Amino acid sequence: MRTSRSTRSTLAASTLAVAAVLAVAGCSDDEGHDMDSMSMSGHSMTSSATASTSTQTSAQFNSADVTFATDMYPHHAQAVDMAELVPDRSTNPKIISLARAIKTAQGPEMEQLAQWLQAWGQPAPSSSTTDDMGGMDHSGMSGMMSDQDMADLKSKSGSEFDQAWLTMMIDHHEGAVEMAGAEVAEGANAEAKTMAQNIITSQQAEIGTMRTLQK
Repeated sequence: MRTSRSTRSTLAASTLAVAAVLAVAGCSDDEGHDMDSMSMSGHSMTSSATASTSTQTSAQFNSADVTFATDMYPHHAQAVDMAELVPDRSTNPKIISLARAIKTAQGPEMEQLAQWLQAWGQPAPSSSTTDDMGGMDHSGMSGMMSDQDMADLKSKSGSEFDQAWLTMMIDHHEGAVEMAGAEVAEGANAEAKTMAQNIITSQQAEIGTMRTLQK
């Protein structure tokens, strides 16, 4: 059977049309995948930029932040030492409860202060009033007790201890509030400033409680 020239022309045209449709579909599919890839890539870049910005923000600090973390660490350490004296020397349940609250709050804050100093590339803090490694004497810091003050407190018990402890801890807290106020006013690190504000709020409340317990 012979195929007419007209029929052959029609078949050729149909074949070309089908090929064109397939080519267009293929291009559209490729472009769709390309667009998806571009979208995913853009999302990834945005997420990375956000994470980078967050890291940079948390890492921001200035000399006031360093001073706050370096000084507040031994200040808290002494408050914890004073709180640990209470259970063996006092029978006043309110003072025992307050001492427990001070230790519970300030212990974790000490850990955070040390972590910040490490992240900022600063020397590790010392819990001693005299830093033998750095030669820094913290005994003159606002609200800090001297070694003699601590020795005198340890020698007391009962109501005599309670009144001495309250007087010393009020002074100690007032010093911490002063130091925290400087951080709020001059610091650059948002997390450190938040801790400082929390210290101001909580320790001012504790000062009020201690004043009511004084005779």
